[in-house]
Amino acid sequence: MNLEIRGIHYNVSDATREFFDKKLQKLSFAESYVHDLTITITRETVGQGFHLDGKVHFSWGLVKLVSTDCYELYEGIELLVDKLEALARKEKGKIQEH
Repeated sequence: MNLEIRGIHYNVSDATREFFDKKLQKLSFAESYVHDLTITITRETVGQGFHLDGKVHFSWGLVKLVSTDCYELYEGIELLVDKLEALARKEKGKIQEH
């Protein structure tokens, strides 16, 4: 699985990358069929908060986008990873049914 973490109006620190690596271990069951994962962290210019997007490329060509908004970055990372895990389990179930 290729992982890319980008920041818009936010510099992604090593601590943030390590936190992502730790949380993305939940997706270890999906490494065989998740080809690319691109995560974009956007610091909102109006008000305080962050917008996180996760773009998942599956090995069979499907691309899905998951996003979340929150005020705390690490809380948003946890929410995004939970959504990514649910998406991966759902798509894995669809493929196994066929």
